[in-house]
Amino acid sequence: MASSSLNAPGAKPGGIALKREIGFIGLTWASVGSIIGSGWLFGALYAAQAAGTAALVSWGIGAAAIIILALVHAELGGTYPVAGGTGRFPHYAYGSVAGASFGWFSYLQAVAVAPIEVYATIKYASVHLGWLQKDNGTLTWQGLLVAIGLMALFTIINFLGVRWLAHTNSAATWWKVFVPVLVIVVLASTHWNSSNFGAGGFAPSGSEGVLSAVSTSGIMFALLGFEQADQLAGEARHPQKDIPRAVIGSILIGAAIYIMLQVVFIAALPASSFAHGWANLSFKGDAGPFAGLATLLGLGWLSTILYIDAIVSPSGTGLIYTTASSRVSYGLSRNGYVPQLFEKTNARRVPWFGLLVAFVIGCIAFLPFPTWKSLVGFVTSASVLMYAGAPLAFGALRKQDGSRYRPFKLGAGDFWSPLAFVVSGLIIYWSGWDTLQKLAYAILIGYGLIGLNFVFKLNPHLPHLDWRSAQWLPVYLIGIGLLSWQGRYCSGGPASTTVCGATNADPQWVDLVLVAAFSLVIYYWALAVRLPDSEAHEYIGDVNAQIGATAETAPEDISGLEHPTSAAGPSS
Repeated sequence: MASSSLNAPGAKPGGIALKREIGFIGLTWASVGSIIGSGWLFGALYAAQAAGTAALVSWGIGAAAIIILALVHAELGGTYPVAGGTGRFPHYAYGSVAGASFGWFSYLQAVAVAPIEVYATIKYASVHLGWLQKDNGTLTWQGLLVAIGLMALFTIINFLGVRWLAHTNSAATWWKVFVPVLVIVVLASTHWNSSNFGAGGFAPSGSEGVLSAVSTSGIMFALLGFEQADQLAGEARHPQKDIPRAVIGSILIGAAIYIMLQVVFIAALPASSFAHGWANLSFKGDAGPFAGLATLLGLGWLSTILYIDAIVSPSGTGLIYTTASSRVSYGLSRNGYVPQLFEKTNARRVPWFGLLVAFVIGCIAFLPFPTWKSLVGFVTSASVLMYAGAPLAFGALRKQDGSRYRPFKLGAGDFWSPLAFVVSGLIIYWSGWDTLQKLAYAILIGYGLIGLNFVFKLNPHLPHLDWRSAQWLPVYLIGIGLLSWQGRYCSGGPASTTVCGATNADPQWVDLVLVAAFSLVIYYWALAVRLPDSEAHEYIGDVNAQIGATAETAPEDISGLEHPTSAAGPSS
């Protein structure tokens, strides 16, 4: 068991230290900066193509889903303010097997976002700089050099320390918020065609088009990122107070901006652009949708600003996710799942090895992969799979650690927590069978790498494997895959109109009931086999000391884990 001194008031947490330098604005802007990236540059176009005017409903569904998930994360982040929180909450509640799995899901999405944002920047730039991309959309050698250079820039800024990061991201985020708001104001005041709404039918692709747009058209991808405040919790000055406010505030800001962008995009379109149906929506310059639309409408000055923003917005998001990937790998190492080398920090207490690994993986991602849209579907499903661990941890920790002070306590948590898990399952299902196949391969690779860490003992603090408390996990992963295979969705849209290997066997709406029912069975099964309270407390370790310490008394605490006990697992 963990030493009682760890929970004593004023105890100084152990472990390798990162600096507590980020305040409320920095945390909020970290999340907002992650939410407003390349998603706003492409999401409105792809959503309109998938759902027509009903794309507004898709955005509403996406916003509601992400707010439910954000509320769960807000309580967890304020209660357990540790670095790489999304990958650590399941570890506290279900032990090493579940913790390693959700930690890998968290790392997978974090490390993949930066190269996608770079790809988005190059895609916009290719409208005028055709030498950056080939006709099939893959990078030329010149484009590859530009992409690697941007990834290197993200890495260098992160090496300078979290204070540089916060200041750089804060400046970029002010710009990132200003430009979409400017677009909303300008288009709403100069080009408003109310007849566009409902043209060709409100939902030309039916309910399936509306639902598939949530996962496959960039809507959920655009709204992802609120968890960055959780990931940086170990470097927050006042985590209890600031993390819940940052999580909830960032998603409200992001959702409002995205919905209004979809409204003005539809209203500003010339009728000729969707004359052949919303699925065939196109206009000159739609490789950079908003900039191309501004040019088409004679707003050249706005188009120029948008092409500049196509560099700033995705780059700011890529910068933050480069940070997140190194913090998640740091947390995985603290838990003993990956080599201890990922805990190495430089003089500024930045996890340098994790940054270098993220840089290398990001460069590998520039190999000839599919389009931005299909990559977005992959990252969305990985992200939501990561998010699914939070409702499970929420329900378990309310029972295992219910006496702990919760600066933000979600009302009716017993209702919202299972609902959040159901929402996660539905979004994963809507991603499409072909996307989940690719995700399955990535998950297997992760398990292979974690297995090597155990076989060769690359971390001296290997946890013992808590198989019993994670018995539901393989059933969930295989089950959601089977439901997707028998389901009605592909990454390109409904399985009835797109070939992806899905059988389209389950009747419409029945498939959603099956996914929801299956998710609830898994949720309550997981709660039933959660870790015993005493073992959960040992995994949680010295978070009490961390919470009790102020920025002045413990300015450098991050870990939330003591290696000899917490990281190695409960004593036998």
